[in-house]
Amino acid sequence: MTKNDIIQSVANFMPSKKDAAEVVNKIFENMLTAIINGEKVVITGFGSFNLLVTQTKKGRNPKTGETILIEPKKKIKFRQSKEIF
Repeated sequence: MTKNDIIQSVANFMPSKKDAAEVVNKIFENMLTAIINGEKVVITGFGSFNLLVTQTKKGRNPKTGETILIEPKKKIKFRQSKEIF
């Protein structure tokens, strides 16, 4: 399912597809803003999203064998609800 599929599904209950697109885009925008601000986004019966920051770790360049430091990364972690399956 793509974002356009979600918009089309919501458009069945809205006056126009343009209104549905605005609603879906605003929902995703608000979710992303909350996650970036460190808040946990919980959709009851579906799952939760939160920000995961990895730690600095040692890596190795396979060409040279040189040890390098891998910088921390920000990732969005999703955990499904127990009610799904």
